[in-house]
Amino acid sequence: MDRRDIVAVVGSYRAGGVTERLVEATLAAARAEGAVTEVVRLRDLDMRHCANCRLCMQQPGEARGECVIHDGVPALLSRLDRADGIVLAAPVNLGNVTAVTRILMERCVGAAWWPWGTPAPRMRRPKPRRPAVLISASAAPAWMGHWFAGAASALDQLATMLGFRPLGFVWQGLVNRDPMPLSPSVLRRAERLGRRLARPG
Repeated sequence: MDRRDIVAVVGSYRAGGVTERLVEATLAAARAEGAVTEVVRLRDLDMRHCANCRLCMQQPGEARGECVIHDGVPALLSRLDRADGIVLAAPVNLGNVTAVTRILMERCVGAAWWPWGTPAPRMRRPKPRRPAVLISASAAPAWMGHWFAGAASALDQLATMLGFRPLGFVWQGLVNRDPMPLSPSVLRRAERLGRRLARPG
């Protein structure tokens, strides 16, 4: 039986914080089902911001357009292209995902084809099938953060641009305490989604 290859991309600034603990719970459940896991922390990645030249969006074809910037992002995107599933995680910071997560999002615009003079972009791969688990945390209660912060839609959009289909969201609210205990129900959800990531189909 093939072992599923799961990569987590973490946009948290805080080592060992709520977001990273939820990622580890998700990956531990996937490993228990036989998956191989890896964690990429965006705060440690050599990553420059998008120059908005849009050259990557002019290249025709189904493959993502190549970026003219040579840093750590192209290698990360190639790594994610080989993954069977991913975990995308970023806490809410000032109402949306962290800046490092937004930088990665902007560097993924080559997932769309948008020639100069056309009215709107078109996704090169309109129906992603590989699974993704999305994780966030906020000082606001989970229901409020999920609906009124931009993190949920941002992570969903990033998953789509990377070629993945979200299985579900893990959200821990009320993270304005230190140390911060994780909600047992949130942990159970992370573990359940981690097990689903590890299973084919």
